[in-house]
Amino acid sequence: MTDTGTTEQRAHDIVLFGATGFTGGLTAEYLARHAPAACRWALAGRSTAKLERLRDRLAAVNPACAGLPLLHADAGDPAALRQVAGSARVVATTVGPYSTHGEPLVAACAESGTDYVDLAGEPEFVDRMYLRYDARARETGARLVHACGFDSVPHDLGVHFTVGQLPEGVPLRIDGFVRSNATFSGGTFASALTALSRPRETARAARDRRHSEPRPAAGRRVRAALAPPRRSRSVHAWALPLPTIDPQIVARSAAALERYGPDFRYRHHAAVARLPVAVAGVAAVGAVGALAQLPAARQWLSERRKPGEGPSPARRAGSWFAVRFVGEGGGRSVITEVSGGDPGYDETAKMLAESALCLAFDDLPDLGSRGRGQVTTAMVMGEALTARLVAAGLTFRVVRTG
Repeated sequence: MTDTGTTEQRAHDIVLFGATGFTGGLTAEYLARHAPAACRWALAGRSTAKLERLRDRLAAVNPACAGLPLLHADAGDPAALRQVAGSARVVATTVGPYSTHGEPLVAACAESGTDYVDLAGEPEFVDRMYLRYDARARETGARLVHACGFDSVPHDLGVHFTVGQLPEGVPLRIDGFVRSNATFSGGTFASALTALSRPRETARAARDRRHSEPRPAAGRRVRAALAPPRRSRSVHAWALPLPTIDPQIVARSAAALERYGPDFRYRHHAAVARLPVAVAGVAAVGAVGALAQLPAARQWLSERRKPGEGPSPARRAGSWFAVRFVGEGGGRSVITEVSGGDPGYDETAKMLAESALCLAFDDLPDLGSRGRGQVTTAMVMGEALTARLVAAGLTFRVVRTG
């Protein structure tokens, strides 16, 4: 933590909030297996009975977990959340949709100088939290790191890794191409529905942030652009624009880090092998977006996959993802890849847990005021988190250079 004088003496290194949900339970199991013995961590949620059952399950994985502290707190109880934040050096939360449930905990962490990580993939939520709490978090030393799951760790750190393979001080162009055979999580689906149902609010929050946020240093230009659908020879697939939060996160990392060059552009795509599948995918997203504008249809859609539900271990074991990055600059080109197992659940739980452990225990560069407030994984954890994820089984590799 930046403000070690006030946080090192707190009762817990990490508190996992929302631990009894599906992804929260997977994150807790990961910590039970991989947190260092000296890590003082606790479980938090609104049901003490469920927390007790989870603790019993974790004790079967690691007997040392039998004594894990349990903290009772509801996402809508600001006073209880202030107690949770004040007891921890880092709070990790899986309680979404974040636009509905997330703000009080962000507020508590910003006020308490507590580092915070979540799985938010909702642009409106992230932008609103910047506008409301970035300044206070900078004052208290808190690092508020959103999108610490599949949104957007592989993409943010993958671009960071790719930039490191290219020359310094020159314009850089990077395209990311996402492939996966996995099903999306109930929480991800709920977040997507929320975002799709609020296009005006999302656009307004983005505009307000642009007016408030400092621009890149003089002479630097950063863009996250959407490219039209096309056939990409680089990845031998149809490339469809992927309007997730990931390009926005990458652009914020690029704006903060001079290593991304004086003129940086990133484009984000889904890579689809067959044209009929690509056409069907575009039509499906369009249909869901249209239905999300109608309350009754949105309710029906939300019941198809609810937060807290997830696939079986066997289904997750057969799931995978791969993101290829095609970069060029200064007369050089490179193709890199970040890949792993089930992105929506197992790897997301791993990414969230390792992000919390990284903030709690790693010797991270002191970035001064740039390293506090609302920041990204690449900005504050970069190579340290990449190394953790590689050690945990994810792959970061150079495919080809030219």
